This record gives sequence, C-alpha cells and structure tokens, in this order.
Amino acid sequence: MTVWLSTAGPHGAPTHQGARTPAPGVEAAGSAPALHDVVREHLPGLIRYANALVGDQHTAADLVQEVLLRAHQRWHRIARTDRPDLYLRRMVTNEHLSWRRRWHVRTIRPAPDDELVKRGGTSRDHAEHHAEQDAMWHRLERLPARQRTVLVLRYYEGLKDAEIAAVLGTSAATVRSHASRALGRLRRTDPTTEETR
Repeated sequence: MTVWLSTAGPHGAPTHQGARTPAPGVEAAGSAPALHDVVREHLPGLIRYANALVGDQHTAADLVQEVLLRAHQRWHRIARTDRPDLYLRRMVTNEHLSWRRRWHVRTIRPAPDDELVKRGGTSRDHAEHHAEQDAMWHRLERLPARQRTVLVLRYYEGLKDAEIAAVLGTSAATVRSHASRALGRLRRTDPTTEETR
C-alpha cells in the first residue's frame, strides 16, 4: 500500500504543486529498492567480503566505495535484478580482479625486513654517498673528453673495452690507453681511488 502525503496550503486547503511524493520510508507497490536502502542493509557485508579479498580494511573500503559509485550510475538496471545485493557483491569481485591486474603492473611489493638486512649490508649515510658521487663527477669533468667518455662507458655503463671501441670508433688498445691515463690522473687528484678492473 502506498501512502501519499499531500501538501496543504494556508488554512489547510490542498495545493496543486505537481506530483505527490510517497511518505518517508514507504515504497510504492512493485517498485525497485532504493540504492541507499540496499547500501544501508548490505554495506557491512560488502566491506567484510572486500576485506577477505584484499586483506586490508582500508583498501577494502576504497574498493567498495568505487563499486558503489559505479552502481549509483547504473542503479536503474541493477535495481531490476532479483537480488541487487548479489549483483553488488559480483561488482566487488570484478573490481577486485581489475585492481589486482592494475596493481600487478604498478605495485612494488615490500620485501621482509630480514631480506633487506641480508641484501643491504651496512647502512651508510645517504648524503655522504651523494657527496662522494658529486666529487667524482667534478674530477671526471676535468678529464679530457675521450678519457672521461671511456671511464663513464666502462664503469658507469658497464661496457667492455671492445664495446667502447665500437662506440668511439677506435681500437680496444686505444680505449685501454685512455682508461689508463684517466685513472692515473684521477689517482693523482685523489690518492684513495683504486682501479677496480
């Protein structure tokens, strides 16, 4: 049964302001459920389900929120299904699978602490590392162009002498000669520099 509210004008006389509206909380006979009613009833279950899928409560809430935004746009179709709540649950599943596909490409998975310690070695000051690199680049800038190029290709790019020779259009012996002269010059400007090759 539908209960209609009438709008009364001054002195209790009914007014003609267009279509009548149903009373709050009362649905018209045979009408589909409203989105806010379905959400009010099934939101905790949707979030629990999403949490079981993703394993994180905050991500689950984001996922359900995204689904509800999409459901709002399509509610006129969703509401006509036999069980809109099951349709929303399927939307949560599909959105989760879509997020997993996107995250698999973009997400960096953190390594366990013991793995980081094993691979990290001793910790040193990040600023100190940058200062050393900066000092090395300043010393490299003072080298002749060919010598600097050979050292950059050898130690920073990891190329072998034959590959460097092909890049520079010279022989491997010339590359070794440039490298030897450049390293000798760097040793004179910084006695702690050692050839690692």
